[in-house]
Amino acid sequence: MTERAHLAVVGAGPAGLAGALAAAARGVRVTLVDAADQAGGQFYRQPARALGARRPEALHHQWRTWERLRHGLDRHISAGRVTHLTDHHVWCVRPGSTSFAVHALRGPAQEQGVTVRADAVLLATGGYERVLPFPGWTLPGVVTAGGAQAMLKGGLVLPGRRVVVAGTGPLLLPVATGLAAAGARVVALAESADPRALLRRAPALAAQPGKLAEGAWYAGQLVRHKVRTLPRHIVVEAHGTERLEAVTLAAVDRTGRIRPGSARRIPCDTLAVGHGMLPHTDLAETLGCALSEADGTAVRVDDEQRTDVPGVWAAGETTGIGGAALALAEGHIAGRSIATRLYGTAPDPRSWAAAARARTRLRTFFTALEAAYAPPAGWAERLTDDTVVCRCEEVTAGAVRTATGSLGAGDLRTVKLLTRAGMGWCQGRMCAPAVAGLTGCPLTAGRRPFARPVPLGVLAGLPDD
Repeated sequence: MTERAHLAVVGAGPAGLAGALAAAARGVRVTLVDAADQAGGQFYRQPARALGARRPEALHHQWRTWERLRHGLDRHISAGRVTHLTDHHVWCVRPGSTSFAVHALRGPAQEQGVTVRADAVLLATGGYERVLPFPGWTLPGVVTAGGAQAMLKGGLVLPGRRVVVAGTGPLLLPVATGLAAAGARVVALAESADPRALLRRAPALAAQPGKLAEGAWYAGQLVRHKVRTLPRHIVVEAHGTERLEAVTLAAVDRTGRIRPGSARRIPCDTLAVGHGMLPHTDLAETLGCALSEADGTAVRVDDEQRTDVPGVWAAGETTGIGGAALALAEGHIAGRSIATRLYGTAPDPRSWAAAARARTRLRTFFTALEAAYAPPAGWAERLTDDTVVCRCEEVTAGAVRTATGSLGAGDLRTVKLLTRAGMGWCQGRMCAPAVAGLTGCPLTAGRRPFARPVPLGVLAGLPDD
């Protein structure tokens, strides 16, 4: 099956939706390709239709923004300007002589190949959670913070009844308040960051009063639901036999060392843990897009959200973690740029400038926020040798240390070859940050030919071009 489109947008989260709507409004025909069965991405994740949710807005803030996006998408679909392909998992984007080929796998089994031909591509593939390992993190009942939120938003189910939320980053606040409002007993919110780190960046943060008001609202919700907040606390160990039974938390000082006598064991059946986000760059890497020079984990773009590959734009978390508002601004800029650059649509300088100013302010804000919510110092030193680091291949911290110690590995690829860490189903997406932190090797992107496993039958059926 082959579809023809002027623009293929990969990802239907805030950035992808904003880009698709901005381009479609200026006469560009768009194919929106997304792995989910409904638009919205993780931020605007919707309950399955079969659940018949009566008040889905109760699980979201910025609901009015989502309604505007949804109505805009429906309007363009009805007018024939946008084709929305749901449940399509993109595994590769290939440039051709005259167009791009966006290859996807369709359906839950992901066994049927689909190709979308387009003159331009907007990558809006979002981000994924960074989870740093600790003893017991593989026990049933330990989930990522975003995973707990996805269960609530998409499935209307709680991951457990007695929950500890831990790690670092702004995502912990909506996760804790959302679970508490839905009926879970959130017994503790352990944030490893020092509140003084936020105060030191007060000028940059104060430039976004709306974000500060949002944070204050979450703080009020925590008080309302009697959630105990523990700043400068980390997870030391998760306990249990068949599944999670308790979590040990401890306070840390400025250097990341555990304060003597501060450890406390808290009974719980669920631990929702996360340590920030990382950009999804797999598809950009297959295209050869350059990554940022700062840390090499985000797609590098110019002021119009163009990558260094002609015909390819990127927006949202894939260009750097910055939240939904920044993703919307970047997507809008990308969609307008595509219409202007490829199809001769006249630009609107005032609207463009407004989006650009919002993008600049939000990038500054999230740069400060990211520095304040850095992962806790010394976490790698606390890992015991028998702690599993790579879950897919069951590689322990001791094996990784041996690879860089007595075996002399000096980069992630060599560690991977010596230990198999990163050779499993996720191809290092979950364990690579941990392996990098444990070994001291830089977290460099590994260029893969495919972004996900592909059946041989689908590969054999690809056209030669």
